[in-house]
Amino acid sequence: MIRLLPLRRASRRFGMLPVAFPAVLTAILTAALSAGLPVATGSAFAQGYPNRPIRLIVPFPPGGPNDIFARLTGQMLLDALGQPVVVENRGGAGGAIGAEVAAKAVPDGYTLFLGGAATLAINPGMNPRLSYDPIKDFAPISLLATAPSVLLAHPSLPVKSLANLIALAKARPGEINYASAGIGTNPHLAGELFKFMSGVNIVHVPYKGGGPATADLLAGHVQLYFSGISTAVPLINDRRVRALAVTGTSRSPQLPDTPTFAEAGLSGYEVNNWYALLGPRALDAELVNTLNGAVLKGLASADVRKRIAEIAAQPAGGTPKQLAAYIASELEKWTKVIKAANIKPE
Repeated sequence: MIRLLPLRRASRRFGMLPVAFPAVLTAILTAALSAGLPVATGSAFAQGYPNRPIRLIVPFPPGGPNDIFARLTGQMLLDALGQPVVVENRGGAGGAIGAEVAAKAVPDGYTLFLGGAATLAINPGMNPRLSYDPIKDFAPISLLATAPSVLLAHPSLPVKSLANLIALAKARPGEINYASAGIGTNPHLAGELFKFMSGVNIVHVPYKGGGPATADLLAGHVQLYFSGISTAVPLINDRRVRALAVTGTSRSPQLPDTPTFAEAGLSGYEVNNWYALLGPRALDAELVNTLNGAVLKGLASADVRKRIAEIAAQPAGGTPKQLAAYIASELEKWTKVIKAANIKPE
């Protein structure tokens, strides 16, 4: 069997520039196959992986839940694989810039991607001309966690339950409004899905970020907002807002007295922010399995699960195939909502 040298060692031994190596490799493989010799395939590259730091691309600026999950993932991979993970924030264009960089990276296991609802389900549904395909251009590794939201109401709105809200909105169509962090954001689409599934007519008021949206909710300038749970809990405890329902399939440990939408009467309603680890599409199957195993080991850790719970998220896990199916279902769901609501990118 021909043993293929790693790129850097080959370039040092034979005095070649790294960019010339693929052509030489092709010639070697062609000659070996012509002679009927056994040739090591992609799995040979998985042997000894990883032997240098791994780059993890985050398609958003530092700070916020994406950055938190990237660094938590980096620690899990370090603990399991013994190599540090360098988090690279490549924000811009709603996450599209970082996603494109990750999609076009060399599929050697040393460039990974922190994907999520925005980059893999919402943005592609809003803009089919993106420079990457969420299904074809990535190799799913593992779902990391899901994070539901909570529907908040200003105390001036005379509702104490989701059923109250639906009845009032149907009695006063177009008079109740809801804030979002911007067009095409998770709170916006959560509101549109609520409208479609409940048959109500409430008015969308977009803001430039969750901070301004929350501030105007507290001031009573808007009446509803789908908020991250960790942000909402102190406001709920201080009675500055009222929690009507959480968007996940189970109650949040941070809000044990707040029902899910299904429990409150809107069966089938589910909205999550989610975080997933992926690689470029041609990533070797052995590397995918190695990385999936590292993530699952990390997610089983009590310390990791505690840190995920602290930001009101729920650890996930699962196989690469399960993640692929989840991405496809999320893309289908949000594309339908986006088209039905005629949502266009800003």
